[in-house]
Formats: sequence, C-alpha cells, structure tokens
Amino acid sequence: MMKRWQFVKRLAPLMLVMTLVLAACGREDLSALNPQGPVAQQQYDLMKLSILIMGIVIAVVFLLTLFVIIRFRRRPGDNTIPKQIEGNHKLEIVWTVIPVIMLVILAVPTLQSVFALGKDYRNDPEALQVKVIAHQFWWEFEYPDLGITTAQELVIPAGKKVMVELISNDVIHSFWIPALAGKIDTNPGGIKNIMYFSAPEGVFLGKCAEFCGPSHSLMDFKVKSVSESSFDRWTVAMKEPTALPTDPDIASALESQCLTCHAVGPENSPYPSLKGIGSRESVGGVLVNTEDPKYGHEGTTYDNLYNWIKNNETIKPDNHMAGAYELSEEEMKGIAEYLTNLTLDFED
Repeated sequence: MMKRWQFVKRLAPLMLVMTLVLAACGREDLSALNPQGPVAQQQYDLMKLSILIMGIVIAVVFLLTLFVIIRFRRRPGDNTIPKQIEGNHKLEIVWTVIPVIMLVILAVPTLQSVFALGKDYRNDPEALQVKVIAHQFWWEFEYPDLGITTAQELVIPAGKKVMVELISNDVIHSFWIPALAGKIDTNPGGIKNIMYFSAPEGVFLGKCAEFCGPSHSLMDFKVKSVSESSFDRWTVAMKEPTALPTDPDIASALESQCLTCHAVGPENSPYPSLKGIGSRESVGGVLVNTEDPKYGHEGTTYDNLYNWIKNNETIKPDNHMAGAYELSEEEMKGIAEYLTNLTLDFED
C-alpha cells in the first residue's frame, strides 16, 4: 500500500504539468467551447449537461469507494469474515433507479437537440441555401438561388438561418465550424448531408475534420458573417464582370496559364474562383493576409499571392496545381499584383 502511495505522489506532479501543457494545445478560434451561434450554443449546453452528470457519477463512485476502503479496511489481527450483503433489495433498487433517472435527465434534452438540429430547411424561403462541395484540399460554396459560386470564404448575412447541403468531389471530408456548429461529413458519390446554422457578425474559422490526404490539416476556410446590406452588396458585386489586366503580356499569361482552370469573373470554373480574392482573409486557405505574428503564415495579400503562385506545392502539398503552368518572374509578380487588386468593397 505504501509503495503504491509513493508512486501516486511521484506521478501526480507529472500529470499536473501534462494537463497544463496540453491545455494550451490548439487554437482559441477552433474551440467548440466558445460558441458564437445558437446551434453551437445548444450543442455546448448539451456538452455541459453531459459533463455535469458524468462528473456527479464519478464523484459519488470515488467518494463511496474511498469511504469503503477506509471504513471497512481489515484491521490488524482481525481475521473474521466481513458481513455479506448480497441480496440486499434496497441497495439494488437504489443503484438501479438513480442511474436510470440520470439517463432520463440526459436523454430528454439530447433527443430534443437531435431532432431540432436535424430539421430540413431546404424549402424554407427565409433560409439562405448554400451547397458545399469539398475538394482536395479546398472548399467550394455555391448559392443556387443567387447564381453565385465562390471558394474558401462562405459569406452569409448575420442572424439569418443558413441551410447547407454538403457533398464531396473526391474522398470523404468533414465540414466543421467549431464556433458555429458541429462537424458533418461530406461524402462522394452524390450522397448528400445537410445541416443549418446562423452566426452573429464576424469571421469564423472552419476546417476539414476528416483525414483526407497530405494537406488535410491545411484545408481551412472562413465563414464571413456580415450585415444584410453588406451581403446584398456582395451578391451584386459577385455578379459583375471583371476586367483583365491592362498589360497585354500579363493578360496573356493569366489567360493561358491561370484561367484555363480558374475564373476571375462571375462564371463558374472547375477550380477555386478568383473573383474578389484580394478581399479574402487568406490565400490558399492557409496564408493569412495579415502581418500579425500570432499566425504561422503571415504577410500582405500581395506577398501571399506571389508566394502561393510560386511555391504552392511547398505550402499545400498535393494540391493539384503544381506543374499546371510555367510563368516567368515578371509574370508571377504581375499576376499577383492584378489579383491583389481584385477586391470587393461591400462591407459597412
């Protein structure tokens, strides 16, 4: 007994240090413990209730075990057989009824949440309809009622219900916006999943939560929730035509090497749309357009665009873009400058 106690005393400080270290892992904006929308709040409340019930069970079992160990331990010189309590109907009823009551307390709100969060708003005229298509390793967002398709940034009106229909273009991915809603798989083969959420004004980070290849951890996207008036201006701006570079050499390079897969205007394209890319929060989903040192990849929009064009395979391996073009240094700089100026001025 003494040896075990000594082992526990030595192990406790190590466990405390590990707890503190691991508690700092991850990012604040990827925490499901900081809900920002009603769906996430409902899921968070359910988590708290579950943890509370489990905590009560653990505490009661631990205290009863500790009490029994101390109260009924064998005393020196006591060789009698302890009193046997098998067949005690009162105890059997108590330790059966109490867990059943706890399960009911947990089951009722859980079932309510499951059915509430599983509602289908695809025919609701008040809900914004969005089709999400997952690709290795980027996200495509189609607004079927608005005739708009974009990539990497899901722009929505604040406070409005967003109905999302999800599919995958290749392998299984998982759509997850921790601050707004739980994760849901996107499946290949035309299999559709649905979910809904809403958000206050702000920018919220989303990720792929299903291992899907070499750049799975870099498959980020943003949800940009703006005012209703800003969203209306965004929809108008997204439908406007986009002029090509004034420099004929840069325009030729852009058309022959970039626009065979991408689009800078409102038309659809098989790969990420570049419409308004100069206004986005990041390039390639991972190069954050800021000089804030808290981000691993930081820089101006121009720096990130130039770096992406030149080194995209290093930044996001196996992204299907490497080797698709051959550009000179001047052409890369010119295209990066052109894309930097492809901004959409729609926010208040």
